[in-house]
Amino acid sequence: MLLRFLRPLLIITASFSSTLFAQTTSLSESDWQMIEKQAVGQTVYFNAWGGSTQVNQYLAWATQQVKKRYGITLKQVKVGDIAETVNRIMAEKTAGNNDKGSVDIVWINGENFSAMKSNGLLFGPFAEQLPNWKYVDTRLPVRHDFTVPTEGLEAPWGVGQLVFIHDREHLANPPTNFSALLNYAKVHPGRLSYPKPPQFHGSSFLKMVLISLTQNLELDKPVNPDTFLRDTLPLWAYLDSLHPYLWREGKVFPHSDALMIQLLNDDELDLAITFNPGIVPVAIASGNLPKQAEAYAFTQGALTNIHFLAIPYNSKAKPAAQVVINFLLSPEAQARKTDSKQWGDPSIIDSNKLTSIQKAEFKQPQPLFNAIPEPHPSWQMAIEAEWQKRYGH
Repeated sequence: MLLRFLRPLLIITASFSSTLFAQTTSLSESDWQMIEKQAVGQTVYFNAWGGSTQVNQYLAWATQQVKKRYGITLKQVKVGDIAETVNRIMAEKTAGNNDKGSVDIVWINGENFSAMKSNGLLFGPFAEQLPNWKYVDTRLPVRHDFTVPTEGLEAPWGVGQLVFIHDREHLANPPTNFSALLNYAKVHPGRLSYPKPPQFHGSSFLKMVLISLTQNLELDKPVNPDTFLRDTLPLWAYLDSLHPYLWREGKVFPHSDALMIQLLNDDELDLAITFNPGIVPVAIASGNLPKQAEAYAFTQGALTNIHFLAIPYNSKAKPAAQVVINFLLSPEAQARKTDSKQWGDPSIIDSNKLTSIQKAEFKQPQPLFNAIPEPHPSWQMAIEAEWQKRYGH
């Protein structure tokens, strides 16, 4: 495994980000106590991707904790695609529902954050006023989301990286670039696949292909519609060559990374895709992956982003939503999330800001792979639309 640490590679990006959004001081103790008082008895509807057993179990634990500590009822609303939630909030705004929204916290990043920000659907800025912001590692790109400035409208929750999973016993030397992946597919037809876009693992796979096969594209800038098809020709040519050799001849695609993991465990696929390098130990312990499974990245690195928590502008429980997010940023909650026996999601906390006792709570911190930055959100939307035209059947 070609392991490197993400943080040193992103110091320059984060430093630049900090000049675009002046850091806001935390609320005074009395102001925060007032928010906690207002939060008592409120119900928070947390819209989150529900496709992971580990995530759902973690949020069940968080639900118990915020009820016991703050008197808040937290209800997870399991969503297949967060774009559905964004569309619902937009519909509420169109209908004039500006203070009784159905969503109080949303787990977002990328094009969904960009859409919410540009349409005025976010409460804030609030993130850097939270008491537990002081623990956040600002060397990470926590002030930009797919190149879009966050401006305190969402709070970082964890680090995601697009990686592959293989069984070392079955496949000792997996492909480490997209050329090798295509060759492997041709020699072993039916043994590879990727999730169907717009499921975010599938869309991320497409972005990785584009990044790997093109040069001199300004992916940090919005798509130019006039040159998009020309710019992405290498991507579509590659997929045209790959699809006939995929699982079910590329006519059917897995609907999630969870299904890919299941297919790998059932020996129907040789590789699975995930956005969490730390998921493997948890999946092995639960019997969902073979004992010799491990996550790895291509030689070039892994597509990397921060995932965030935001509060819709029309949330009816803004005080409780802030208290819940502040708890999820706490060293205790982050330590549990990082634990490979729980979720295994890499933390956004700077360990240098922790006490020795707090550091001891962090179990088996997950080393990260070399980071490849996300393109501007418009690239994902354009790629997904073109993929549907060509392969959506």
